[in-house]
Amino acid sequence: MSAVAQKILVVGGNGFVGSAVCRAALSRGIEVTSISSSGKPYKTPKGHTPAWVERVEWRKADALNPATYADILPGVNAVVHTIGTLLDNTHYKQKLAEGDVMGMLKSIAGRGTSAGDQPSAYETLNYETAVRMCEAFVASKPVPGITHVRPFIYVSAEDINRPVVSVRYIETKRDAEKKIEEILRGHPQYRGVYVRPSMIYHPHLRPMTNIPATIFDLSARIHDAVPSYVPMPSPALRWIGTSVAPNATDKTPSALVSMANLFSIPPIHVDHLGEAIVLTLDPAKDIHGVVGVRDMRELIGLSQGGAETSTEST
Repeated sequence: MSAVAQKILVVGGNGFVGSAVCRAALSRGIEVTSISSSGKPYKTPKGHTPAWVERVEWRKADALNPATYADILPGVNAVVHTIGTLLDNTHYKQKLAEGDVMGMLKSIAGRGTSAGDQPSAYETLNYETAVRMCEAFVASKPVPGITHVRPFIYVSAEDINRPVVSVRYIETKRDAEKKIEEILRGHPQYRGVYVRPSMIYHPHLRPMTNIPATIFDLSARIHDAVPSYVPMPSPALRWIGTSVAPNATDKTPSALVSMANLFSIPPIHVDHLGEAIVLTLDPAKDIHGVVGVRDMRELIGLSQGGAETSTEST
């Protein structure tokens, strides 16, 4: 990391991904402020408070209301936006953390739960919060001493979840990327970084993710190892999805392409994701645009094969 003093704002630092970013930043001597709707410090699914938590400034704020966090923005070198939702029914997060398989399946089955004129959680969490945060960040005047380009890092996603998850999930992620890039255009003192993780797992914090991560890790390893002329599920699905039955919109390719990605892109441990995000902060690296899973693995020095397990558990 550059010798430049670093302080970052993590939006959603008490969440699964946000807490990993906080841990990784603190391990590199970076000061961290987290904002969330509750303002509560991070706790593990079992209710434990790790030692690192006391080193983070925890603030209550509404990402849609810049007045609640505008005072923080001038003094930070970067903003990392980690909040979002895979399902429109956001109750799935609690079920996932608890390892409640049946509850998770019910959440998936009832994924389209926005009622009447209620705004979709996809639009609110995946898109609106990121856009409002980015607009406020660009409008802030950095304090003296912050002279390098300030990154706005948006945790997006690889397209791996369809058709189980609504297409609106990936559409709102891509819409947010495009809008952030529009906002930053013409502001050379800011850069947009769009981190696209695949399946995010942790054997202790999200035990339900461990088995599918192992399966898709093995699949990615096999796809990487097998010569291209050998028929494999991922290229077959990709070919069908793009050539035979595209059924695509201007925004997204066929769901078969999403399935192809699932079989060929390795899962990523949440601690590796947090570490890669922190490495994109380095002004010397000057990272812009999309950062995929293989880019992240290269950043943190992992092989390009399947996933590797971190020993960090809290």
